[in-house]
Amino acid sequence: MNGLEQGWIYELARAEASPEADALYRLNQTTAPQQAIEESTVEFLTDLRAYFQEYVRVFNAQSDAGKKYPEIKIFNLTQGAADFMLYRNGIKLIIANTTHGVIQISYDKHIIAGAVPTELSIPQAEEILAQFGAFSTVNWIYRSEKVFSEQVAKHFFAEFARVSREPKKTKPNQKVLLEQIKALLQEQGMSLD
Repeated sequence: MNGLEQGWIYELARAEASPEADALYRLNQTTAPQQAIEESTVEFLTDLRAYFQEYVRVFNAQSDAGKKYPEIKIFNLTQGAADFMLYRNGIKLIIANTTHGVIQISYDKHIIAGAVPTELSIPQAEEILAQFGAFSTVNWIYRSEKVFSEQVAKHFFAEFARVSREPKKTKPNQKVLLEQIKALLQEQGMSLD
């Protein structure tokens, strides 16, 4: 029973000791699906942000202050109570409550003036949907499966790190060497392709 939420049993015991207070408490307490979904949305987004912040901290710590690779930044968004985004190398991952019971995870590519456009494949927007369940619980559904904030954070953080990775630049002398190797292999009837 360790680790189980037990706050409800304390509320039950208080209500037993003071039934009048319990009646007032129940008047203020709502079990409406709309309210439960709103509260769960903010809680889910807050949990997601906490996971992302920890992943960003650990990921960036491995970079030696941006010397090995560009660091990931995390920012608040002003649209919703708990919306946020990640940013690196001109790529944004936006996590936002777009409509009631919907958390959208989408990418955006920021084009920097004068930069050479790259052929980077940006994933399509994804949605995590709230589903009101038994006993007034709210479940979060991704691609028809129930998910938890930690799973979602791990998946999308790893995908964002991959998508926002800076492409390795080949040096001109490496390109010439690669062409020479390809030519030699072709003479032998082999190919790198």
